[in-house]
Amino acid sequence: MATKSATKTATKAAPKKAKAQKSDDTSIPTEAQLLKMPESDYMNPRQLAFFKQRLQLLEDEILTNADQTTEHLRETQFVPDPADRATIEEEHALELRTRDRERKLLKKVQQSLMRIESGDYGWCEETGEAIGIPRLLARPTATLSLEAQERREMRQKMFGD
Repeated sequence: MATKSATKTATKAAPKKAKAQKSDDTSIPTEAQLLKMPESDYMNPRQLAFFKQRLQLLEDEILTNADQTTEHLRETQFVPDPADRATIEEEHALELRTRDRERKLLKKVQQSLMRIESGDYGWCEETGEAIGIPRLLARPTATLSLEAQERREMRQKMFGD
């Protein structure tokens, strides 16, 4: 009897282990795992899930920062000293410039999320070549391969665009 119940336990545990391994195959990989994947796996569902999660976290962070700035600016401080008032105004101006840059980044993040949904994410807009995992890790909103970006920057430098 003991061996029969041990066999049942072993057979029950085996499918659970197989399921656990199967769910790991669909889990979101780490940066190191992404970099180890072969080129033939480029922009597979796991890689897309990784970048989608990264972009969504970035989007949430930007929106949270915007909310905090709004609250911070609502807390108007009336300070009689002109020097203190100037300092506060300069801090507000700096914070607003930062949020403006984040607003522009937010637009790129949302465009990248739409590119994931449409199946265009990870591919160069100009050449159709793969942008590459290392470049996307450094700049998840990249729409051009490194070579295409360098050509664009060279043209801008030459023609002042």
